[in-house]
Amino acid sequence: MITIGLTGSIGMGKSTTSALFADAGVATCDSDAVVHQLYENEAVPLIEQGFAGTTDNGQVNRQKLGEILRQNPANFSKLEKIVHPLVQQKQNEFLVAQRQRGAEFALLDIPLLYETGAESRVDTVVVVSCSAEIQRRRVLSRPGMTAEKLDMILARQMPDPEKRQRADFVIDTGQGLERARAQVQAVLAALRAGEKGKHENA
Repeated sequence: MITIGLTGSIGMGKSTTSALFADAGVATCDSDAVVHQLYENEAVPLIEQGFAGTTDNGQVNRQKLGEILRQNPANFSKLEKIVHPLVQQKQNEFLVAQRQRGAEFALLDIPLLYETGAESRVDTVVVVSCSAEIQRRRVLSRPGMTAEKLDMILARQMPDPEKRQRADFVIDTGQGLERARAQVQAVLAALRAGEKGKHENA
């Protein structure tokens, strides 16, 4: 089984690309969805312990937690130390299940893949990208998003050019959905052929 790590900065089209891999028959594990589940289950007492007053009715109140993170960005690393091990455990369970069912591929959708060193846990990395102009336009059209929030998020993410350089494959979502779908198919065909992308000779 080939484990694909999918990543990309905010607004690059990662969720759409993940769905395209799913359409192509690849089982996917969405880290953001895992975090949402954890915020309603296992992570709740740990986050309340670390950030008192941020849970209500047995769930993490994302608005209250977000406010604390905005007030002191250093709290991000404290939160990550709580959440990342739990997410990694769920990802490992997903990979074991896919291996047991004889899957050809399994995809881990990890927003902070390089930032957390997760590339060591996958066989190949696909980075989703587009122009900075398209990225900002997409993100700023989201409800409740501001330029200040976007800049804070981008400050925590590895710059897109560096991600593209380190990637085994890059999918450009700035050319429309069908072009992105064709690129997904090309990545899967290359992996089936034993190619490792642009770092093949590394």
